[in-house]
Amino acid sequence: MTDLPQDPMMLMSYVNMKLRDEYSSLDAMCNDMDINKDELIEKLKQSGFEYNEQANKFW
Repeated sequence: MTDLPQDPMMLMSYVNMKLRDEYSSLDAMCNDMDINKDELIEKLKQSGFEYNEQANKFW
């Protein structure tokens, strides 16, 4: 996750923008961008954000 923002708020915003504009699911984004999905979810969870599959975003 070195290319992703390290600040949790910036990371959440960046990921949500990608999900909204480019990807239909978190799986698709992680596969395409070669991101470890579990690490991403855990990093955002530590800052209080959870992924909502129906909304396709973290909140």
